[in-house]
Amino acid sequence: MRETVDRRAMAVLSGGHGAVDFASGAVPALLPFLAERFDLSYTATAAVMLAATLSSSLVQPAFGWVSDRHGAMWLLPSGLVLAATGLGLAGVVPSYPLVLAAVFVGGVGIAAYHPEGAKFALYASGRRRASGMSYFNIGGNTGYALGPIVLTPLVVWLGLSGTLLAALPVVAVAVVVSLALPRLRTISPARVVGPTAGAEDRPGAMTLLVGVILLRSFTWFGLITFVPLWLVSLGHTKAEGNRLLALMLVSGVAGALVFGPIADRFGLRRTLLGSTLALPPLVLTFLHVGGVPGAMALMLVGTCIVGTFGVVMVLSQSYLPRHVAMASGLNVGLAIGLGGLAAVALGAVADAIDLEAALTVCAIAPILAAALCLLLPAPAPRAAPEPAGAV
Repeated sequence: MRETVDRRAMAVLSGGHGAVDFASGAVPALLPFLAERFDLSYTATAAVMLAATLSSSLVQPAFGWVSDRHGAMWLLPSGLVLAATGLGLAGVVPSYPLVLAAVFVGGVGIAAYHPEGAKFALYASGRRRASGMSYFNIGGNTGYALGPIVLTPLVVWLGLSGTLLAALPVVAVAVVVSLALPRLRTISPARVVGPTAGAEDRPGAMTLLVGVILLRSFTWFGLITFVPLWLVSLGHTKAEGNRLLALMLVSGVAGALVFGPIADRFGLRRTLLGSTLALPPLVLTFLHVGGVPGAMALMLVGTCIVGTFGVVMVLSQSYLPRHVAMASGLNVGLAIGLGGLAAVALGAVADAIDLEAALTVCAIAPILAAALCLLLPAPAPRAAPEPAGAV
């Protein structure tokens, strides 16, 4: 059994994660441009985000079930291709309903990649599960952050047809992942060793964790949907709003580097609780103080939420040890899908009251999430999978 992370395998998996999340991260950056093109309300703008997220939340657990039962490595490259297709078409289709359809297709691709990718990332992590999953999520966090950084100048330069050019790197990564599949098959587990190899699933614990995921996602997707629009409402340009969004996302990459080792040393639950308790004052500082302190607070929000995605994923897999791909699908799928629903709900609040009220609500959800964190049981110690052919 490996004591360290299989870095070659993790590089491929993390790179694919970065590409698929690049396509996902480009969607919120498109929202101000789509809102202007189709004259959308806040609710209709948030519905674009919902179309991208609901598709992945609905089918991602199903992809996880297929992966656990039969294995489905083909989901890795095919998910990337679908994500690229949705991104490319979203900017060039001629009507709002077709935009919704395009981002829905992209969401299916995102759903296809994550459970299989997370399962093999667990296999490649050896005993350092939190650190390994953090490395996997660094790729996704980086890709998500690059979405607005790359897409915004392309759309400013080429118009919304710039999405076609943005989709090409995702297709290129799909080719690389396809070529790496034989290598990834070598880390498939032949057996699970250790005294807890027969650990049972704990659906009650997973239900509590789902509650934490839902509430944190409420805050996260509310912010990534409306931060650019909030900046525009204050008189800034769409590019300036997307730059602040990108800073929040990039900060999550640093968070993953920090929180993974912290969780390995001090515990998954303590790390998750501490990062969640920090969110309410940070969101309120961004909204009601603004300026440089507000921007720094928003960056720390990204650090605390995105930086602990790997921690949440390891907890999910420890609560459902017999269905690790489905655990990943529930974790990521629910985070994405329920976050999309939250964005639409907050859009309705913004239309009915104002955008400031909607963003203030984002500070309340983490308080409830922290309360649920206190109820989470300790994850059962579990030996890492023994790679095929290991001696």
